[in-house]
Amino acid sequence: MKLLSSLFLILSLTACQSIMPQTTEIQEVSEVPEEILISDELLVDEEEGLIHLVEEEVISEPEQEIPKGYDNLWLKLANEFTFEVPDNARIIKQRNYYLRHPNYLKKVSKRAEPFLWLIVEQIEQGNMPLELALFPVVESTFDPFAFSPVGASGLWQFMPKSGARFGLHQDWWYDGRRDVYAATRGALNYMQFLHGYLDEDWLYAFAAYNSGEGRVRRAINKNKKHKKPLDYWSLSLPKETENYVPKLLALIDILRNHEKYGVELPYIPNKKVLSYVDIGSQIDLAYAAELADLTVAEIQLINPAFNHWATSPSGPHKLLIPTVSADQFSEKLANADKDKRIQWDRYTVKSGDSLSVIAQKHETTTSVLRQINDLDGSFIKIGQPLLIPIASKSQQQYLYSQAKRFERQESKYGVGKKKVVYTVVEGDTLWDISRAYKVTSKQIAKWNGFQPKKTLRLGQKLTIWKTARVVKTNVTTRRVTYHVRTGDSLARIASKFNVKTADLVRWNDLENTKYIKPGQKIKVYVDVLKSRT
Repeated sequence: MKLLSSLFLILSLTACQSIMPQTTEIQEVSEVPEEILISDELLVDEEEGLIHLVEEEVISEPEQEIPKGYDNLWLKLANEFTFEVPDNARIIKQRNYYLRHPNYLKKVSKRAEPFLWLIVEQIEQGNMPLELALFPVVESTFDPFAFSPVGASGLWQFMPKSGARFGLHQDWWYDGRRDVYAATRGALNYMQFLHGYLDEDWLYAFAAYNSGEGRVRRAINKNKKHKKPLDYWSLSLPKETENYVPKLLALIDILRNHEKYGVELPYIPNKKVLSYVDIGSQIDLAYAAELADLTVAEIQLINPAFNHWATSPSGPHKLLIPTVSADQFSEKLANADKDKRIQWDRYTVKSGDSLSVIAQKHETTTSVLRQINDLDGSFIKIGQPLLIPIASKSQQQYLYSQAKRFERQESKYGVGKKKVVYTVVEGDTLWDISRAYKVTSKQIAKWNGFQPKKTLRLGQKLTIWKTARVVKTNVTTRRVTYHVRTGDSLARIASKFNVKTADLVRWNDLENTKYIKPGQKIKVYVDVLKSRT
C-alpha cells in the first residue's frame, strides 16, 4: 500500500514563450489556459483552471527497482550524457541565457513529464545518444500542440513533407506529427539517417535536423574545397542553425553540471506513467474519456494527435491512457456496447446540399461519408438519407480539438480586428480571397492552420481578420440603428440621413452584399446638425 506519486503537466502554452532564447525563430505556440495533468487520478478545478491530484491508496504490483539517484528522470539523463561540450562563446551565450531564466527548465519539465519517459525508452531501444531527448525542449518547449508559421507541428516540429517521409500519416482526423510515440520514432529514424549520411558526426546531424542535410553537406564540401577545418563550429550555416546546436549543448552542460551552476533539477518520476492501449476501431474521445475516468480535455491533452472529436476511422487505433488505469480501461472497452463507440445521425439531403458541405457542417469528411453510405462518388440527390457520425458532446467540451485551439489563436490575432467567416465557393483561390479582404494569403493560411499552397475545398469556412472600421465622431454625431422597411434601398436610406451610400456600405461591411431586406438592421452615423430627419 502506498500513495500514488503525482505527475504534472503544465500546458501554459505562452508561459515558456516569454522566456525562450531570443534566437528561437521556429516556434509559435498557441495560447491555451494553464493546465495541470496528473497521471494517477485527475480532477478539474474549473474556477482555477487547474487539474488536481486526488491521492488514494491502491494495491499494485511491486515496481522494478530503480538505481539510487535515478528515480528522477532528469538526473538519470544528466548522469548518462556522453557528449563533450566545449566552452566556446556560442555555448556560453546560450548557457547564460538559460541560467538567467531559472524558471525555464521548470516550466518545460511540467510539459515534458507525461511524455519524457516514452521518448527515453525509444532512444534506449534504438541504442542512440540520450542527448536526443532534449530535442523537443529546443524544438517546441515540449508543447505537443506547437505549430510554427512555416507549418511544422508537434514535439519534434515535423513539416508535412518530412513527416510523411518518415511514416507520419496526416489526415483530417489525425496528425502523426503530434503523436508522441510515432513522431519520436520518426525523429529517431531521421536522426539515424542524418548521422549516417553526414559522416557519422552527431553535431552535423543535429544541425541538419534544423536546416536540412543538403545545406550541411554543401557547407562541409565548401570547407573541404577551401581547405578549411571541417568541424561543425567551422561551418558557414544560417544564423538560426548556428544558434540551434549551442542551445542543445548548453542544456546538456547545465543538466550534467547542475550542482556547479546552482540549478535544482525539476523532478520527473523515472517510470512509465502513460501506456498505449489498442482500441480496435474509431471511438469518440468523450466516450473513451468516460471509460478511462478522465475528462475530455485530459484525454485530448495526452493524445494530441487527434484533430477533432474522435480518433481516425482508418487508424491508428491506439490511445495513450494513464498506466495505472490502462488495464481497467481495456476491460471496460472490451465489455462495452460497440454502438456506444460512435453515435450516428440520419440526415436527409436538401436542396443546395453537396457532400462536402454536409461533411463540413457535421465535423467529418467526404471520404468518411462515402465509405459509411456506400457511395461510389460525391453525387447525392434531394431526399436521399445519409448516415453521419456525430460527436456525443457539444463541441465546447472538446477543448483541445483543432477548432477550439484555433479559436484561442483567433483571440490572439483578433485584437483590433473584426472576424469574418468566409465560405469557399466554386472558383475561389486563396489569392483572390486575400485580395478581396486586403490581407495576405499567408495570413489566411496562418489563421486557419494550413499551408498557403493547400487546395481549398468547396464549402470550406475560412476565418479572416479584417482591420476594424474606426468611425471618427464629434459631439454632434450619433449612432442610429435603422430597421430596413419594404421598398428601402441603400441610396434611399443614405439620402434620408444625409450620408453617402459608400459610408453605409463601409459602416456595415456590405461590400459583398447586393441587397438589403426588410427588418435588417443598418448602422448609420448621423450628424444631427445635417440630418433632415
